[in-house]
Amino acid sequence: MQDFEKLGAFYLGRTQDPSGSAAAENLLLYDAKDLTTHALVLGMTGSGKTGLATALLEEAAIDGIPAILIDPKGDLGNLLLQFPDLRPADFRPWVDEAEALRQGQTPDAFAAATAEKWRQGLAQWGQDGERIRRLQAAAEIAVYTPGNASGRPLQVLRSFAAPSPALAQDPAALRDRILSAVSGLLGLLGREADPVQSRDHILLSNILDRAWREGRSLDIAAIIHEVQQPPFEKVGVFDLETFYPARERLGLAMALNNLIASPGFAAWMEGEPIDIPRLLHTPAGKPRLSILYLAHLTDAERMFFVTILLNEVIAWMRTQSGTGSLRALLYMDEIFGFFPPTANPPSKTPMLTLLKQARAFGLGVVLSSQNPVDLDYKGIANCGTWFIGRLQTERDKMRVIEGLEGAAASSGAGFDRAQTELLLAGLGNRVFLMRNVHEDEPVLFQTRWAMSYLRGPMTLPQLAPFTRAAASALPAAAETAPAPAPAAGTAPAPSATVAATPGTARPALPPGVPVVYRRPANPAGTITYQPRVLGVAKLHFVDAKAALDTWITRSHLAPFSPLGGVVWEEAAVAGDLSAELDRGPAAAAAFAEPPAAALNPKSYAAWSRELETAIYQTATLDLMTYPELKLASAPGETEGDFRVRIGERLREKRDAEVAKLKAKYAPKLLTLTDQLRRAGERVEREKAQAGHQKMNTALSVGATLLGALFGR
Repeated sequence: MQDFEKLGAFYLGRTQDPSGSAAAENLLLYDAKDLTTHALVLGMTGSGKTGLATALLEEAAIDGIPAILIDPKGDLGNLLLQFPDLRPADFRPWVDEAEALRQGQTPDAFAAATAEKWRQGLAQWGQDGERIRRLQAAAEIAVYTPGNASGRPLQVLRSFAAPSPALAQDPAALRDRILSAVSGLLGLLGREADPVQSRDHILLSNILDRAWREGRSLDIAAIIHEVQQPPFEKVGVFDLETFYPARERLGLAMALNNLIASPGFAAWMEGEPIDIPRLLHTPAGKPRLSILYLAHLTDAERMFFVTILLNEVIAWMRTQSGTGSLRALLYMDEIFGFFPPTANPPSKTPMLTLLKQARAFGLGVVLSSQNPVDLDYKGIANCGTWFIGRLQTERDKMRVIEGLEGAAASSGAGFDRAQTELLLAGLGNRVFLMRNVHEDEPVLFQTRWAMSYLRGPMTLPQLAPFTRAAASALPAAAETAPAPAPAAGTAPAPSATVAATPGTARPALPPGVPVVYRRPANPAGTITYQPRVLGVAKLHFVDAKAALDTWITRSHLAPFSPLGGVVWEEAAVAGDLSAELDRGPAAAAAFAEPPAAALNPKSYAAWSRELETAIYQTATLDLMTYPELKLASAPGETEGDFRVRIGERLREKRDAEVAKLKAKYAPKLLTLTDQLRRAGERVEREKAQAGHQKMNTALSVGATLLGALFGR
């Protein structure tokens, strides 16, 4: 068998001769770079669509490509079922006992038969348990359950956080983010979400637009407050009360309040934030396949979450550098309802944005559906590769052929409608037609055996062991890494802690001493503020050899010594803390008494000088390097993020070298292909001539016999 462990090549199966039913020995090795132009997988239930998608994702993981997997049906949880030892005991918890009963077997016997079936299936395709181990070692697979606290939830309130300054300065990008975020929220409320006709949509869009342009983040509680008291007096040319009276705005505020007050929505405010870098890589930099399980959600909740997620992906994408290599994958297992041809649901705009723009950033989008009629083929035309499996009806086939024809026309490629109809009519199980804009001809192929056990859709209880194990393995929250700032100004910054017994009343500090209050991480119970001194410094690091010239802000939160001095050596060092500080204390808070030195305005000048001395003596900036690529980590960049960047650069270098080799040998390959074609034509011509000669000989012999029998 041919070697399929190639750099940047995905082993998807073997090519198949359209005239025969058996797979040929030519492996289908799909170029990973082709996924930057996106892909579409179509096929009816039972066509092998899930197996093909699983194989593609397995190959991506082995190649070190991270992926975010949107799973509306529950099939992608099968990626967790990887058993390198292929023991019956591994399969036993996951086999269908009802199916075993139908086949007249005990569950144990059925598990043994399934294990043997998987062993033989892998062997037929040149795979074994060692390749499964490679897959497990190459990437981590995590499953998240948004909206369900019993699993591994994701909280969505960050979706209303102010975008990055770069995105905020892009009017089109900011508008799209606002429109889709508001549409998703209103869809969850079950209210009209037309961006032009709906007063709710227009009001909320203006609220978000004003807040984000000012750099303010909003949660739903803040949105409720601004619905009741908007920070503007006019909407368009009408005053606010004419456009949307306060009495009627109260209805929208009540609907939002009911949402966050409902027990079901509490799960949306729990869990890890939607952090795209962490969904794609572990903190150590290992590639991750993050399965976002949505089968337990209602249609409105799925739409809300998918819209929020796509917006976060777009925001992350725009912070990345351009690349021609495949950086990451976004896969959606069923896009029915999310990308329709005529309607405009909240998910459609961000999905279309990704299909049009993600290529430049190395993000490949792979979409899958068993409903080819209900797709926007104008948007789908942005997909460079189509994998088409067996389709259910003639209407489905005609719709797909029309879509292929339109995609070919938009890319300037040729299209043979008659041949395509013939190929689609003869597709069997696990047989797909691949049309790739990077290849000259469509390819018929049979998919390889999946390494993951494909047991069918998984439920929340079945996923629970994986989510619990992942949650227990989460690292404890680490302190923020040091990061530098402005000349040493100091002020007492009481640090909030939760205490059972209240402290003293709010202390009176001398005029001219600014006071700020650190926001409590967990505001439950009685809050007691402990006095601290906050020193903020802006540090300038310069290193010509490392091409470094940067300013960094560092905040030093120092305790008092028993004698009343400031202990800068014990200060907690962080970056810019301004987002965590308030000008006033929390309601009903208590206060510990500061030392007498804190009441003397002259103390702060001395403490500033002490901080400057300590910084000059101890402040450093640690950077990591990778000499082979002449790379150095950026200030504040974690080791995991630096490893990710190294991996991306190495992949770009590999792809460039592969492209150079292909260009070098392309003329020779073309010559050999032409020689092979001409040799084949010569063989066929000689076969035809030999057949013609045999027929002439037969006719001559026949004429001689007839002459002998009937001649005169």
